[in-house]
Amino acid sequence: MGTTLSRLKEIIQQKGAGFVLLLDPDKSSLPQLPDTIHQAIEAGVDVFFLGGSFLFQNNFDTFVQTVKQAAGDHPVILFPGSIYQLSAHADAVLYLSLISSRNPEHLIGTQVLAAPLVWKLGLETISCGYMIIESGKLTSAQFLSNSSPIPRNKPDIALAHALAAQYLGMQTVYLESGSGAELTVPEEMIQQIAQHIRIPLIVGGGIRSPETAAAKVQAGAQLVVVGNFFEKSDHIHLMREFASAIHQK
Repeated sequence: MGTTLSRLKEIIQQKGAGFVLLLDPDKSSLPQLPDTIHQAIEAGVDVFFLGGSFLFQNNFDTFVQTVKQAAGDHPVILFPGSIYQLSAHADAVLYLSLISSRNPEHLIGTQVLAAPLVWKLGLETISCGYMIIESGKLTSAQFLSNSSPIPRNKPDIALAHALAAQYLGMQTVYLESGSGAELTVPEEMIQQIAQHIRIPLIVGGGIRSPETAAAKVQAGAQLVVVGNFFEKSDHIHLMREFASAIHQK
């Protein structure tokens, strides 16, 4: 049986890019979760990321277990906003280092605190060089990390960070403009990074249309993350269109 990371690479190989649905435990109704997951899978979602900026609910473990039971063979990966968002019921955790920051707490400090917990839970880790990209407004990720984003008109800076992540042995790179961002990650930046790295490139933040999702894939994004947009029930019917836009192979 392969790892969760190998499963992600298979999805990318088979479909050209993977459609990731991000579920925030604070914005998800636990009783409705199974139906939401089943609708998403039927529409073409490939992977589920679980996490948020905060954790107002005290049922995170139940939340993850509910998603995993409904998702079946589809990868369920933690995208934690803190060390409190860990659960043994997930397939893996994105082991994030905020490489766009110069704040040591988010480069290595939180990772050290999380390491014994992840070890005890037996979670598979997918190391990830996480970069916040300027998006036109102050986002939760930027505010809470107390760090400056990479300027959106400086793709060379983003490329240097992505290469550093790869050379340090990280398994993925994530370009994030933030939940509900006004501006998405620029295609020029995605393209420049995609042309020079050999590890999966994840892109998310502010993606509100199938056309935008398709543009990210055409630029080189291999996993496209959409979350905030689908928190509105009247947008759920567009999932299939997003899947078609992302699955370009």
